Amino acid sequence: MANIAIARIKREFEEVIRSEEGIRCAIHVELVNDNFSQLRGEIAGPPDTPYEGGRYVVDISVPDTYPFNPPKVKFLTKIWHPNISSVTGAICLDVLKDQWAAAMTLRTVLLSIQMLLASPEPDDPQDAVVAKQCNVVPDVYRKTARHWAQVYASAPGVVPDYVEKIKNLKEMGLDENKSRVALSTHNWNLERAVESLFGCD
Repeated sequence: MANIAIARIKREFEEVIRSEEGIRCAIHVELVNDNFSQLRGEIAGPPDTPYEGGRYVVDISVPDTYPFNPPKVKFLTKIWHPNISSVTGAICLDVLKDQWAAAMTLRTVLLSIQMLLASPEPDDPQDAVVAKQCNVVPDVYRKTARHWAQVYASAPGVVPDYVEKIKNLKEMGLDENKSRVALSTHNWNLERAVESLFGCD
């Protein structure tokens, strides 16, 4: 990694750790194996969203050409959001692509992702299934996102009827995570989820 990139990352790393904004917004970053090209970020789910109270971990890969090219960022914590893949964690966010500018920093990136959690853009999706649910049945989307936040991001509370439906599928011998994905995808319609899991879709 080029010296300019390492020096810049070291400075930005300190900025995230020490900034009042970082503390107030509950964003955090740490090194992976003392390597400045591989970082781990953590973002708190924003208040008044289905993600509130959740802790989301992101993987940050810094290219040799940083800061002239953006870091590659993906979610390691599973999340139900139209602009984040529920399968791979890939993020659809303009500042990580064509709207990147060399003046942006790790703090900018983490805060932008946090803002994306608060303001989903289903018309520019990364996950078409979630985006459709967000547009067509927004109440189901919010409850599903909340359920995933509780299960994967340690957000408080439970969505009781969703837990019961997953229990029903587990009693049929089905995997819990696959059951959750099938139910989420089919708007928590148990019959449709079973059909998809048993290949009758």
